[in-house]
Amino acid sequence: MFYQGKNAVNPCGFTSILTKIERKFLFSKRCSDISLYPKGVNSVKRVWQAIVVEGKYDEIRVHSAVDALVVSTEGFGIFRDEQKMEMLRRLAAERGLIILTDSDSAGMLIRNHLIGAIPAEQMHHAYVPPIAGKERRKSAPGKEGLLGVEGMDNTVVIAALERAGASFEDAAAPAADKMHLTKGDLYELGLSGRTDSAQRRRALLRALKLPENLSANRLLDVLNATVTEEQLSLLLGDSKTVDKP
Repeated sequence: MFYQGKNAVNPCGFTSILTKIERKFLFSKRCSDISLYPKGVNSVKRVWQAIVVEGKYDEIRVHSAVDALVVSTEGFGIFRDEQKMEMLRRLAAERGLIILTDSDSAGMLIRNHLIGAIPAEQMHHAYVPPIAGKERRKSAPGKEGLLGVEGMDNTVVIAALERAGASFEDAAAPAADKMHLTKGDLYELGLSGRTDSAQRRRALLRALKLPENLSANRLLDVLNATVTEEQLSLLLGDSKTVDKP
């Protein structure tokens, strides 16, 4: 059974796997504005650049609007997380970044930090409008009383990305020169499910200068976005590859 929202079909038949907060959000009025599963795969816009946002709820909002690799700075956490900063530098060099932080002073502080750490030609800047209000999940507005990225409609997010010069692709077509590794492939490569998988995964992350606590999903995103199959084989120190049709 599915609930038909204003912009989306929400998978309410699967609420048993959601947390209490997620269930509350799913059945809230605000949920009707979020496309957890867009209507028709062909309508989803894929963005080539990696998109940088401030927090996990911003990630949810952007993922509901476009198909893209989205990385959270975890607020001001990026100021002291050199491993994540190195990951952003790598993504910037490989495909470029779109910085999409909130329109308040905290968002500008984070944006300026990234400006000082990454070459200007590798970044695009997307801005959401300064709209007064608060997100439904919050008990009170932020310090400056403005909605963040998470509080924007999908159309506003897409418009901001378009103005920033995002490179949109047809989501129905495979991205060029990109691996399509899955969690099953990680097992085949010895990066999960084996006795030495944790050690191999840490060694790979160190070689890539990525956070060693990177989740499996994020690891897949970064590998698919920045590494070729040949490069991955060399990094793993053997000739093991995954056969792809």
